[in-house]
Amino acid sequence: MTTSDRTASAWVVLAATSLAVFAVFLDTTILFVAFPSISSTFAGTSSATLSWVLNAYTIVFAALLIPAGRLADRVGRRQTFLAAVVVFTVASMLCGLAPSAPWLVATRVLQAAGAAALIPSSLALVLQSFPRERIPVAVAIWGAVGAVAGAAGPTLGALVVDHLGWRWAFFINLPVGIVSFTLGHRVLPEGRERETGALPDAASIGLLVAALALAAYGIVETESWGWVSLPFAATSIGAALLLGAFVWRCRRVPNPLLHLDLFRTRNFRWGNASMFVFAVSFNGMFLSNVLFLTQVWHYPILDAGLVISIGPVIVAVLAPMLGTLAVRVGQRPLVVLGGLFLAAGGAMLIMRATTTPDWAGQFLPSTVLVAVGVALVLPQLSSVAVQGLPGDQYGAGSAVVQAVRNLGATFGVALVVAFLAAVAPANILDGFRSVWWLLVGSGIVVSLTALGLRTAHVPGVGLDDARITAEPAAAAAAMAEV
Repeated sequence: MTTSDRTASAWVVLAATSLAVFAVFLDTTILFVAFPSISSTFAGTSSATLSWVLNAYTIVFAALLIPAGRLADRVGRRQTFLAAVVVFTVASMLCGLAPSAPWLVATRVLQAAGAAALIPSSLALVLQSFPRERIPVAVAIWGAVGAVAGAAGPTLGALVVDHLGWRWAFFINLPVGIVSFTLGHRVLPEGRERETGALPDAASIGLLVAALALAAYGIVETESWGWVSLPFAATSIGAALLLGAFVWRCRRVPNPLLHLDLFRTRNFRWGNASMFVFAVSFNGMFLSNVLFLTQVWHYPILDAGLVISIGPVIVAVLAPMLGTLAVRVGQRPLVVLGGLFLAAGGAMLIMRATTTPDWAGQFLPSTVLVAVGVALVLPQLSSVAVQGLPGDQYGAGSAVVQAVRNLGATFGVALVVAFLAAVAPANILDGFRSVWWLLVGSGIVVSLTALGLRTAHVPGVGLDDARITAEPAAAAAAMAEV
């Protein structure tokens, strides 16, 4: 296959996988809008039980990402992706048909399992399909699809719930899943580990799943427990102990779930650190924007969604262009600059926002600054953290990045809830200013951690499978410096 033919095929792979990615990230935010309608349908169910419609998905998704990514490397990324699309799509249908709240919670767990396998396998397929010099562009588009889908959730959710009912918030995943599976079945190449040995150690899988599930559970329960409480301290300590046991186990078995030498790659370490901080601020900002527009300025949810959608449009337009720029200058300068844009967006709201609605004068300038920051940061971090990994570990490496992003997102949402719950309604602006200060601080930290990235071009180093197959150790070592 010629280089041009391979690149053309790679774009088809990106299109096939991005459809399913769009559905997954859309689903993470559309339920925020649909939740009040779900509560009305199951009015006889306690609010604590109904909260698990959201929480169960968050916890299971966080816990299964890394095992699912490792499975994709082991049994095949194409096979894993197609199976995950089927699981996610069928689970979405079952969610929409739910006759009771427990049914809905159970099917949300199944949906989360499908999503957890779909995300890392899709990114791994993109990484293995594109030549090294095009990876920043491809991952920029992949990341932009997720960002646009997540931000479109409230607007689309409001339209769907108002006109069709909450069940269609799930049913809209069906045509996307069918098209993604049909196209993927025809065009996706297979990719897996070249040296297949024993399956990943079951004990290390169990330890990591338990650690991440407990960590996510502790974070989502802070709304009722509080940050300074015995239950939160106990879950945090328990999660840390389980994670320590996981690391200990991975160092002592020949077939660990995760090869810890991934973290010896400089970009993998610093990229994940930056991604966590970014995810905290990005998701906290997203939720706070919805709440500010609806609770302080009293916008209808549809109007609020349309106002917020300006940001994702900017991200969608800029991300591919910035990915092309990253090919020439490297990702580090873009991430450093992007963090400063994020901080400036938060500072703009601190200085200008009041309780009197003024979208053009107060909200729009910050939206533009933050959107440019997101376009500079998110796609570059998604690519720089994984593009230097050995081809055998694309799925596992991608899963780690997405797990870090998901935990950061969960933490950011919990922080916003805590900030806003700590102030009286008369002083609600003080709570939002705390969120905006979080955006300022996080943006600065993202810029500082990005200084640890190495993105200078290394002549002669590529990610083509033939090169890595012939010289795996040399290629991995060279790419660790990229």
